[in-house]
Amino acid sequence: MQSAKPSKELKELWAKICDKLHVEKRVPLFAEDSAGNIKTTTFGKPPQKPVLQRSDEMEQKVIDIAKQLVADHNSHKNNPDLERQFDGMLYMMGWEEEDGGFLPLYVGKTETLGRKGDGGLSVNLKGVDKDQNKGYFARWGYNSDYHIGDLSAWVLPGHKEDKKQRKYKRWADTLFRPESIPSLKPRLERRTFFWATAWEPAKTSLWEELGPTTLAVSEYLVIGVAGKINPENFLNRDGVPRQFRI
Repeated sequence: MQSAKPSKELKELWAKICDKLHVEKRVPLFAEDSAGNIKTTTFGKPPQKPVLQRSDEMEQKVIDIAKQLVADHNSHKNNPDLERQFDGMLYMMGWEEEDGGFLPLYVGKTETLGRKGDGGLSVNLKGVDKDQNKGYFARWGYNSDYHIGDLSAWVLPGHKEDKKQRKYKRWADTLFRPESIPSLKPRLERRTFFWATAWEPAKTSLWEELGPTTLAVSEYLVIGVAGKINPENFLNRDGVPRQFRI
C-alpha cells in the first residue's frame, strides 16, 4: 500500500519546525573520497573491524554540543542549586531536497544523564568533549549497538553475522546503492546529512500552544511529523504509525 503524500499544511508545519531548529546548519554525515565513495576506517580490539568514517564536520558538531552538555552537567554537579540549562542532544539524519528543504530519515536523542538514575553523566557523552570515546560518540559511535557500528555491519565486509541487527539492514538499503554493498567502497543513493542541537527545555518550543518541552517529549513530537513527511523512507520504529515500521 502506497503511503499518502504529505499535505501542504503538513509541509508548512515541517518547514516551520526546521526553521525553528535551524536545520539549515546541517553537515555531511560521512567522509567521502574524490570518487564519491564513503571512506572507511578501522575500530576496536584486534582484529579490528572496518567501519564507515564520519565526516570531520559531523564529528566537530557532536564534539561542540557535547562540550556544552558536559560543562552544564559539571556546573550543576558543583552547585546542585543551579538548574540545568540543557537535558541532552536532539539529532536528525536526512537528505536535502532540490528547494533546499530537509527530508528526514531518522530522529533521535542523547540525554545528558545516564540510565542508572544516580545523576551521573551518560556514557554516550563521556570523553566526547575531548574528542575521545569514538565507540559511543553520542549514539553515533563505531561500537556495536551504536548507529555507525551497526550500519557498518551491513555495508562493509568483515563483520560477524550475529552483529547484524535487522533494523540497520533497512538503513543500509535506504542510504546506499545496492550494487555497492557490501564492499569497502560503498556509495550513497543520495548525499546524507546530519543535524544536531543541545536541547534547552526551559526555552525551546516547537508548538506555542504546548510551550517549552523536555528533550524526551520533543523527540517524539518531531518524530510524529517527520514520519508523515517522509513515510516511504523514514527509519524510526518507535513513535510512528505501524504501517511505516519494518
